[in-house]
Amino acid sequence: MYKCFLEYLEQSLFQRFTLQSRPIPPGLEYQVSDRGRNPATIQSWCYQCPEYRKIRYTYIDAGASAQILNSVIYPSHYYELPLLGIDFLSFGQVKNLIVMDFQPLFQDEAYLNKYIHPLQALHKKYPDLVQDLEMKFYDANQYFSKYLLFAKTDAETVKTQVFEAFKDYLNLYWQMLKEAKPLSDPSDIQRIVKAQKDYDQYSADRDPASGLFSSYFGHEWSERFLHEFLFEDAVPLATRVAKK
Repeated sequence: MYKCFLEYLEQSLFQRFTLQSRPIPPGLEYQVSDRGRNPATIQSWCYQCPEYRKIRYTYIDAGASAQILNSVIYPSHYYELPLLGIDFLSFGQVKNLIVMDFQPLFQDEAYLNKYIHPLQALHKKYPDLVQDLEMKFYDANQYFSKYLLFAKTDAETVKTQVFEAFKDYLNLYWQMLKEAKPLSDPSDIQRIVKAQKDYDQYSADRDPASGLFSSYFGHEWSERFLHEFLFEDAVPLATRVAKK
């Protein structure tokens, strides 16, 4: 259901940037589930370039029962840009959840005006994709913007409006990078390093997808995937407890 999104993302990236493959830990790049009546495959890709230190995206294909595309793009530590977060989930083509946002590293007014306010026009362009849904696992005021696209919708809207919004958000994100000036002060750069690590820790501690991964691929694989690939700068809870 989201293969055309994945293809557009790849095409868009490779046209604009000189990408190098970024290693994915052994056993996490591709996996096949042998659980349940609906076998599932999960495949991930990861790249880097001077502008973006980590570009990761993952596709879960469980046939008619589930189609999922997840991606996070991390700018180089020399840029204070927000992260680009994408989460598209469809279950039986009936339950379709759309999440797409420029995820701010900071919530101060100057930062939001500079990096989040440019999203306002696109946000207004897609009112059907802006729904007042409850955010069960996250604080909407942390690492999310007020111009988040967050909606439950139908399969036809996914093919039309969601795909157009996806392209618009990507193009604005690339344009924002083009206009950004690299940081030079070491303290500013370290601030970005810490902010991106904090994002990984926050996300790993709350990500509801770990349960989904476990149901398909087992708990052990799911924990590795979460902490060694998706949010590699996060420290697992068990490790944090052991250090105390």
